[in-house]
Amino acid sequence: MNVGFMRSVDRKIGIPLCFFLSCVHGLRRIFSKPRLIRDPEKILFIELSEMGSMVLAYSLFKKTKELFAKAELYFLTFQENRYAVDILGIIPEENIIAVSSRNFFSFFFSSLSAIRKIRRQKISLALDMELFARFTAILGYLSGAKNRVGYFNYHNEGLYRGDFLTHKVAFNPHIHMSQNLLNLIYALRSSSQDAPLTKRSLLEEDIVIPRIQATQDSGMRILKKLQEENEDLTSGKKIVLLNPNVSDIIQVRRWPLENYIELAKRLLQDEGVFILITGVRSEKEHGDRLCEAVGSKRCLNLAGKTTFFELIDLYHLADILITNDSGPVHFSVMTDIKTFAFFGPESPGLYGPLGKNCRVFYSGYSCSPCLSAFNHRKSPCTDNRCLKVITVDKVYKEVKGLIAQLKP
Repeated sequence: MNVGFMRSVDRKIGIPLCFFLSCVHGLRRIFSKPRLIRDPEKILFIELSEMGSMVLAYSLFKKTKELFAKAELYFLTFQENRYAVDILGIIPEENIIAVSSRNFFSFFFSSLSAIRKIRRQKISLALDMELFARFTAILGYLSGAKNRVGYFNYHNEGLYRGDFLTHKVAFNPHIHMSQNLLNLIYALRSSSQDAPLTKRSLLEEDIVIPRIQATQDSGMRILKKLQEENEDLTSGKKIVLLNPNVSDIIQVRRWPLENYIELAKRLLQDEGVFILITGVRSEKEHGDRLCEAVGSKRCLNLAGKTTFFELIDLYHLADILITNDSGPVHFSVMTDIKTFAFFGPESPGLYGPLGKNCRVFYSGYSCSPCLSAFNHRKSPCTDNRCLKVITVDKVYKEVKGLIAQLKP
């Protein structure tokens, strides 16, 4: 579905539906107060659209298993994002429930099917990981879970998502998203008298970075695939990945394509360097334009030619990733690849990558960040100078220094 259409549906249908369910919840509370469960047997996580957030949520999943070792875990997400859940290896495959976003009708009917499946499982706790989507709040209520945890705006002027949570967590834009997500599960261990939730000290050791180990066979397969594109690309070459793409949801996060082109040309002055463009099938044309402008056989467009799992294998094989603020920023931390990422419309303080292998370029413009949970991540910006001001010279200097350290 078109992103603008999804936002419109979420606003025009979501608001009255959230209000209606809030009224239903209020009437039900007159006759019986919700029973707060401290040890849920079945826990449902709901996260539809943010693929990269799966990595940031890894600490949440691990802490949930630690606190509720006997609980059975379920996950509800969009069909195209389920592989991001699969790769973490936390949720059993049979417990991942997918909703289609291909068009409105498939979205509607697959959502009804998902609700039926979830209700049959008799979920104890529904945990809504979304910040602004009203639809996930609605799904959490319709899941039948007696306990529902999610972000609540309290006195903020943020998006209205109804008032039918049993555990209302305050979203804090001043701490990292991985800590915000952890607050969701800690809310279940908090006092029912606490407001807002969750009141706890932030512990660095709570944040766990997932690691994906490469096998020799997977490494050989991805190298063979690359050699089908250019037989000169051997394991001894220096491989730099460029991800000039972003999700269609937030185009304003793109570092200019002409900057990527100029950067690629400079990097290719080193005859041992190969440039590989990554992305999904819909981004192939973008990659073709970049490769055509660079005009080198050592610049290859892999957009649409690798699966998600092959992309992770590619991260293991390659030396450097240069990327816009998007999913690859977070998935790359599961490997040893050195990552350079451009932030501007989003704050790295909130959504920056975890780990020590990533260098973030952030200009700190006065209007940045302009995307937040309070504006549905929709900015009026049509001129992302916060990214344009990050020069090719500055990026090249740092990347070149790292390449010089690589063994030929």
